[in-house]
Amino acid sequence: MIRYDLLPTLNASLNALSAILLVIGLVCIKTHRIRAHTICMSAAFVTSLLFLTSYVLYHVHVGSQPFPGQGWVRPCYFTLLISHTVLAIVIVPLALRTLYLAIRGRFAQHEAIARWTLPLWLYVSVTGVIIYWILYRVRWET
Repeated sequence: MIRYDLLPTLNASLNALSAILLVIGLVCIKTHRIRAHTICMSAAFVTSLLFLTSYVLYHVHVGSQPFPGQGWVRPCYFTLLISHTVLAIVIVPLALRTLYLAIRGRFAQHEAIARWTLPLWLYVSVTGVIIYWILYRVRWET
């Protein structure tokens, strides 16, 4: 039996792990450790796929968690959520294209698109953790 109540924490952990792997992968390529870069970026991709699977499973079975905050924090939260959601949609084809170009050995094109993919993917991963924290860990006064 799946404990759906544990999935948000799993999702945040997968997002955090993905962000860490992305940063390590960036450091590896900057220091010309190509094999380590490949491993880190592949692991980040798999981690993100696991996140997406878990995220969809949670929302199909549980639904959405409403934001309980009031006042000035509310528009801040929704600005963060909207930017996260839009870029999460954008990152899917970008990440797939970036991975495809690397697999095909088209490294000049891979590098050109990765300059956009990496910071957007990192933003989505980090803001995913922040959104989790805001929704599930902050105690809002009601």
